[in-house]
Amino acid sequence: MRRKEYGLRSRDPETRYHEQVRRQRKVLEEYAAHEIEYADDLLMWYKIKKLDMPDDEYRAVTFFKNREYLRKPGSLTLCYNLYQQCMKELPECTKELAFDLLAFRYKVYGSALMKGGI
Repeated sequence: MRRKEYGLRSRDPETRYHEQVRRQRKVLEEYAAHEIEYADDLLMWYKIKKLDMPDDEYRAVTFFKNREYLRKPGSLTLCYNLYQQCMKELPECTKELAFDLLAFRYKVYGSALMKGGI
C-alpha cells in the first residue's frame, strides 16, 4: 500500500538535507563547547604545574577560546575529525595519562591548523 493511504508523507530531499545539516551543526556545537572547557582545563594544568605551554598547543587553545572556528569555515570539522581519530588510536584515558593525552590532542590540533593555514 502507498504511504498516502496511511497518512505518512515522504520528506522531500531538501527537507532531509536541512535536517541532516541541523543535526551535524548540533554535534559540532556540542563538540566545540566541550573543547572550550578542555582548553580551560589545559591552561589551568600548565598554570598549576608552572610550565610554559608549547606554541602549537597554545595555538589550538586560543583557536577554541576565541571561537576562531566561527570565522574559518571547515576548521571545526577538521578538528572534530582529528578528535575522532585520536579517540580511536590513543590509549584509554586514566588519571595518570589525562594531562598528557589532552596536551597531545591539542598539539595535533595546533599542527593541523597551522598546516591548513588557519
